[in-house]
Amino acid sequence: MRTLTFVVGTGRSGSTALSRILNSHPAVLSLNEYMASVGGAAFPEDKVTGEEFWQALSRPAPHFERMILSGVPLPEFLYTRRPGRYAAETTGIPALSLMVLPHLTDDPDGLLDELGAAVVPWPERTAAEHHEALFDLLCARFGRTAVVERSGYSTGWAPMLRAAFPHARFVHMFRDGPDCALSMSRHTGYRAISLLREIKGRAGVEDLADLTDAHVRALPADLSPLLGERFDGALVRDRHIPLRTFGSLWSELVTEGTEFLHRLPPDQGTTLAYEDLLDAPREELARLAAFVGVDPLPQWLDGACALLDRSRRGSARKLADAELDELREACAPGTRVLGRANAGG
Repeated sequence: MRTLTFVVGTGRSGSTALSRILNSHPAVLSLNEYMASVGGAAFPEDKVTGEEFWQALSRPAPHFERMILSGVPLPEFLYTRRPGRYAAETTGIPALSLMVLPHLTDDPDGLLDELGAAVVPWPERTAAEHHEALFDLLCARFGRTAVVERSGYSTGWAPMLRAAFPHARFVHMFRDGPDCALSMSRHTGYRAISLLREIKGRAGVEDLADLTDAHVRALPADLSPLLGERFDGALVRDRHIPLRTFGSLWSELVTEGTEFLHRLPPDQGTTLAYEDLLDAPREELARLAAFVGVDPLPQWLDGACALLDRSRRGSARKLADAELDELREACAPGTRVLGRANAGG
C-alpha cells in the first residue's frame, strides 16, 4: 500500500538536501516543494473536475512569477536553470514545472504534457481525491511506493494537510535557531516573506488579499512596490532587515510545527533535527525510511551521506557577539519549545 508523508518545517534547515536524498531512494516519490508550488488554490472546498484541478496545478504561481520578473528568483527554482518552452516573461511557468517536475525528470515539459493528458479527463471529485490520484499516477509512472512531499516554510500548511489526508504521516524538520535564522536573512525568498509580513502588520490584515487601495497608499515607498507585478529587486536584496526579525520568524515556525506534531497520534508524527542528521546520518535516515515505509537500503544510505553539507553548521557563531546575543534572544522562545518537546514535556 502506498504511503504519504509530509515533511514540514521552517525551511533553510537542510530540507532541500533531504529532498535530494529521498529522491535517490528507488521506492520514494520525492515531491519537492509541491505545496509551495500549488498552494491553497489547489485545495478548493467544492468538488472540481479534472480540468479544473489541472488548471490549479498548471497555472503560474503569481508570487514566484513576480520574483523571477523582478530579477530575484529563488535558488530553488530548478526550471529557470534549464529553461524549456515556458518563461515568466512570455507564457508564465506552470506551477508544477518550476520546482516539482525538474526534480523528477530531465524532461519536465514532456512530463507536464503527459500528466495533463491523464488528469484533464478525470471526473468531478474532491481536491484531496484528485491529489491522491495524481500521487498514484506519479508513483506508477516512476515505479515508487512511498510519496514524500517536502516544502520549505510549510508549518502553516500542516493542519489543512492533516484534514485533507487524515492517513498521512508528518515529519517536523528543524535546525539550530541562530544558524537557520541567519540563513533565512540571506535568502531572497525569506527576505521577501519578511517584507510581506511587515506589509500585513502595518495594514493590520491577515491576508494580502485583504489589502485595500488605502492600505497600499499608506505603505512606505520601499514596501508598496513589492505588491506590483514587477519591482526593483534591490528592495528585497538590499533593504536592512534586523537579524532578530528572522529569529522571531524561526521561533514562530518551530512552535507552530511542534504544537501540530503534539496533536498527532504517535505513529503519524516524528521529528528530524538537521544537527542529528549530520551527527548520525545513517541512523537518522534509517529511522526516517522506516517511518515513511521503505527499506533503508545500504547503497542508498552510502549515497545519502555524500549529499549532506556539513560546512554550514555553526555559521551563526561567526557573528559579532552583540549580533549573536540578539539573535539568540529572538530564537529563545522556539528553543525553549523544542527543548520541552525533546524532554517529553
